[in-house]
Amino acid sequence: MATKFLCLLLLFNFHLRLSFSGQLDSMESVPDLQKEMYKVIDGYPCVRLLNLSGVIGCSNPGREMVVAPIVKFKIANELSQSSAVLVSMDEVESFFTRIWNDSNFASNIAGVLVESGTEMRNKSEGFSPDRKFPQAEFSPYQSANYEWNPIGSGVMRNAYNFPVFLLSESSTLTLQEAATKNEKNKKAYTADVAEFDLVMQTTKAGTGDSESCLKEGTCLPLGGYSVWSSLPPINVSSSDQSKPVILTVASMDSASFFRDKSIGADSPISGLISLLAAVDALSHIDGLDDLTKQLVFIVFTGEAWGYLGSRRFLYELDLQSDAVNGLNNSLIDMVMEIGSVGKGFNQGVNKFYAHTVGVSSATNETLNALKRAQDSMKSEDIIISQANVSNPGIPPSSLMTFLRKNSLTSGVVLEDFDSIFSNKFYHSHLDDISNINSSAVVAAASIVARTLYILASGNKNLSSSALSAINANVSLVEELMGCLLDCNPGLSCELVKNYISPSSSCPNHYVGVIPDEPSSTPYLGYKDDVSRFLWNFLADRTSIPSKNASSVCSQGCSNRGEVCVREEPDGKGVCVISTTRYVPAYSTRLKYESGTWIVLPPNASDPMGKLDPVWTESNWNAIGFRIYTVQHATYDGLVLLGGITVTVLAYVAIVITRAIITKTLKRD
Repeated sequence: MATKFLCLLLLFNFHLRLSFSGQLDSMESVPDLQKEMYKVIDGYPCVRLLNLSGVIGCSNPGREMVVAPIVKFKIANELSQSSAVLVSMDEVESFFTRIWNDSNFASNIAGVLVESGTEMRNKSEGFSPDRKFPQAEFSPYQSANYEWNPIGSGVMRNAYNFPVFLLSESSTLTLQEAATKNEKNKKAYTADVAEFDLVMQTTKAGTGDSESCLKEGTCLPLGGYSVWSSLPPINVSSSDQSKPVILTVASMDSASFFRDKSIGADSPISGLISLLAAVDALSHIDGLDDLTKQLVFIVFTGEAWGYLGSRRFLYELDLQSDAVNGLNNSLIDMVMEIGSVGKGFNQGVNKFYAHTVGVSSATNETLNALKRAQDSMKSEDIIISQANVSNPGIPPSSLMTFLRKNSLTSGVVLEDFDSIFSNKFYHSHLDDISNINSSAVVAAASIVARTLYILASGNKNLSSSALSAINANVSLVEELMGCLLDCNPGLSCELVKNYISPSSSCPNHYVGVIPDEPSSTPYLGYKDDVSRFLWNFLADRTSIPSKNASSVCSQGCSNRGEVCVREEPDGKGVCVISTTRYVPAYSTRLKYESGTWIVLPPNASDPMGKLDPVWTESNWNAIGFRIYTVQHATYDGLVLLGGITVTVLAYVAIVITRAIITKTLKRD
């Protein structure tokens, strides 16, 4: 009430001055004045995540907003007061290192504003906020000190009791101006301040780990929905399902220090796009029913946070749940994973590395198929090399989950690096579309498609013409890159809108949370845009037409094995025969019961269960920050003192005047 009254007084004063000067503008209400006084800033927050051991990420330290003057880190190398520090991208690592090593400096950090830093892409050192061996605890081999990601700083895996925001490019300029203004006006009576609203419910409730916050309802589990599809469709009603399965894997989720800026162009979305393009290329081949092996494609989510998708998939296979109906763990003959392939193009040559585990006939057969696929594309300058034998094992990948489940699993991971990541922005917001090359993605897709066809056909005498007919669609790859890695056109592209009605244009590949009971047929609002698009795309590309070709599925698809694609755009859709399903992706240590999530004890049948951190994300009411100008307390004190003085003098003057008037009247 007091704030509104003050705003009204200010508005009246401002309105009056403008009226007298003849400059009355459109500010006619309190909201208009507030817009003029407060500038809301575009930014991407670092939020609070929890696990069974504690917390990581960022949050206001208490229940209230945080307000502090804006200063530049370069200038304010020493902080004498609580400050909102503006940090450039090339200073981020040294800045957070200092926070950990200098408690006096850290105590004066009220908030951190990170500049957009697009110029960092051209610098040789790069920036990766993840660890040097990401998720080393899940590795099937004992080399936790190996550095797959040598430039990894690990800053995103620490906890900070202050808000941190990444600024947009336009907001960066605004904050730079504010910091410069504060530096110039050190002796002035005003300062530009940042007001942070990053109050986490876990902080308010004092729930400092996943188990306690799930019990109190102040957080939700990380998770989403993976998607798998078979080519050709599997006849689930048939008792004869003995074909060995070649499982081709990619991931759809990435991670970043900033929740809503997890793009992951090279790691892992380049592999996802290659998988989609390979499926598209294979879908145009005749005689798929005659293949001796069954092709199955799966795109996991939650892999950046404890391999949630792949672990839950194997768990559902053990249960033989509806989500994996048609699949059998014992039939998986080979796992081929498409990892980071977007940086494979260098000096006119596309070069990739095949990372393998041990020696087996299936692995050797896959390596030979890769060699044949490479030889069939000699004119394309593509080289497939086996990864260095001195590597400790396979790089961080979903295949690790399969190996922890069964050490005899045969598998190959296709990557654009040998011994260390070629991606200098691994799990960074800078791993965007400019960090990859479409030529490498196309080459990887063509190699994978031909390799899978060689493996699945069982025909060692395939003609060169048969293989040369299998090629990734360059236009499709470029369109997918624009849809999944950029805001323009982003998820508003024609390809995506042909299948779904996206909720936003800008793609973000953060895994998200599971708000309610998981299901193999989840409610529309619980599936994110990317999962829904992938389901529709794969169901369409791997399908055969329904017997009733004109069948619209507004009332559901009646025939067994049918699914409805393209339902969202027009509310009708088309029924096709396809084996495409959603698989919930969340911790195997969690159970949804009576409206709440319960943490289960480790299960002996789940070898990774003991290592499972059980990641959750804190709830919040609102997130944002704004800047405005405030007066220094000293000046406010002087104004108050001046006001009191004027009031006292006015009172004295009134008393004296009354006395004089009274005396004069008595004389009369």
